[in-house]
Amino acid sequence: MLIDKWWKGDQSVTQSTQRPNIVFIFADDWGRYANAYAKFEGPDSINALIETPNFNRVVDEGAIFTNAHVPVPSCTPCRSSILSGTYFWETGLGAILEGGRWDESIPTYPLILEEKGYHIGYTYKVWSPGIAEDAPHGGYRAKYEPSGNKWREFSIEATKLVPEMGVEAAKEVLYDETRRNFASFLEDVPEGDPFCYWWGPVNTHRVWEKGSGKDLWGLDPDKLKGKMPDFLPDVHEIREDFNDYLGEAQAVDAGIGIILEELDNIGELDNTLIVISGDHGIPGFPRSKANLYDIGTQVTLAARWPQNIQPGKVIHEFVNLMNLAPTFLEAAGETPPDQMVESLLPLMTASTSGESSFGSGYVITGRERHVALSQQDGKPYPSRAIRTQDYLYIRNFAPDRWPSGHPGELIDPNIVDPEKMAELGAFRGMRSSVYHDLDGGPTKEWLLTNRSKPDVKPKFDLCFGKRPAEELYDLKSDPDYLINVAGDPEYSETVKELSSKLLKTLQDRNDPRLEGENCKFEHPPFAGPVEAKWYEERYSQIEDRKRRARANSSKHLKSQ
Repeated sequence: MLIDKWWKGDQSVTQSTQRPNIVFIFADDWGRYANAYAKFEGPDSINALIETPNFNRVVDEGAIFTNAHVPVPSCTPCRSSILSGTYFWETGLGAILEGGRWDESIPTYPLILEEKGYHIGYTYKVWSPGIAEDAPHGGYRAKYEPSGNKWREFSIEATKLVPEMGVEAAKEVLYDETRRNFASFLEDVPEGDPFCYWWGPVNTHRVWEKGSGKDLWGLDPDKLKGKMPDFLPDVHEIREDFNDYLGEAQAVDAGIGIILEELDNIGELDNTLIVISGDHGIPGFPRSKANLYDIGTQVTLAARWPQNIQPGKVIHEFVNLMNLAPTFLEAAGETPPDQMVESLLPLMTASTSGESSFGSGYVITGRERHVALSQQDGKPYPSRAIRTQDYLYIRNFAPDRWPSGHPGELIDPNIVDPEKMAELGAFRGMRSSVYHDLDGGPTKEWLLTNRSKPDVKPKFDLCFGKRPAEELYDLKSDPDYLINVAGDPEYSETVKELSSKLLKTLQDRNDPRLEGENCKFEHPPFAGPVEAKWYEERYSQIEDRKRRARANSSKHLKSQ
């Protein structure tokens, strides 16, 4: 096959005359949980307990990133940022979750590639919740889900089938769903055209089957003893909850294997840039999702592209997932729009570690509103952070607000009765009537029920209590970010330096948060009650999606 080369800055990219396919595997709520990371963490790490052979294969045949972070640890704004290649605060109402709307004037990498001749498509989740769902990737016209989406609740659906057919056969039913969905996309690609595909499983988002980590995947929850972050009580109930999540991560890995296999079957595996990651950390655990600590922002990231990415490459530079949009465009031979951030392509394709000048040794993350009524007045919990090799500095712009949401009735420490917890909705489903920004589940239930006990209260207060305007953690001595040293005179110069770097980025990228009381994120439609119209449109959108799914499934079955 003929080989061409084009130049991006000072980096040469080798590519066949057929433009590369782009496949992005992006799991909901999947933090930095893959066995390949145990190599960097040691045998006592959580990642040493799980098996992710397909992610590991991509790492062995491509590159792994050890310091990858999301721009914002909340589904919709994170995805807004990644699809547009900009900071989340630059995406209009895409910067919030509940009440989010996509601005179709914002360029996104899938739609740019479509204009340039790529066939685009996706399965499961791309951009949601929001209006209009998945719009940055073509909306419903680009959706390929004829075999359904039972993968959404993998452990729940598999568990239903186990009595009838056994564990492995039950999982195969769901594997076949992903295989058929992907095959339906591949069948639609015009001969000779490159394609851009997004596989977005959501099973790592709650809810999942209690005990499924052990029952479906053979993971022992009590092997997590002594391995979870120190701010979590090390009790069986929380270990089991974490363990069940790790089982869902192994399901994602099985899906990765299916995508790789199908690409290989059609002879396109080695002409495809494959990138794998997740949109933020573990849900239902405090200080994670919707928080700017590592457990909330740090994620898996690996890439495979033979002839361009050296096998076994390890990339330690700090990267932000919003850098992926320009990366995909440059890999396809296209010039990213001026507003996009820096591409990762030179870093990925550099033959030596010193060959690329990417980055500045840190990443900037942030958040605005997650759940609309998390604060009683519908306001956000606004924060920005800078993460370097040794430090995490967080600026909380409204320290008078509750970081995990208002406690509601549970502001009274004497309310601990489990039945009362259920009445308050503290652990029924994903949303709760208290601490709204923390998804419901066994961990939240246990923490709320036991929050007043002497050995639990310090950890509960650390996780759920109000936070000061500035936080600084010395990660060399405090990897679990337990001790805030922002007020320690010994660290005053560090605070000044990191605050200055953070402020410069916010100024350079016109972050509205710097406008004080005039900040748009403090006013409707970014804050306050979400209009009823938004919920009506979202409900109508969901019902329309179900109707189309039924019609497509029926059509697909008739064609077989």
